[in-house]
Amino acid sequence: MEANQTSIEEKELLELAKKRVKLLKDFYIHLFIYAIGITIYVLKTYYSFPFNFFPIQHINGFVMAVWTFFLVVQAFQLFVSEFVFGKKWEDKKIKEILSKKSEKQTWE
Repeated sequence: MEANQTSIEEKELLELAKKRVKLLKDFYIHLFIYAIGITIYVLKTYYSFPFNFFPIQHINGFVMAVWTFFLVVQAFQLFVSEFVFGKKWEDKKIKEILSKKSEKQTWE
């Protein structure tokens, strides 16, 4: 039974690690595309490069501000929330919920 429990925990840890790696990969891809977008925006705005084809002609300050906001939110969710709502917080909340359930149970 002990070995079975350990393999289940290892599978869960592996799955969590895969999810974390996917989130990191998605963030780094987003960051790379954002760096290309910032470069195009700076070249277009400050150096007057003639980027007048469809998707790039619509890059302006508002679009870059919104894009920056979403990138910061994604970075916050990935890096900062792990420290704030990490493993200790999860364990504490689980214990709190279980203690509330056991308090509500009354045996007659």
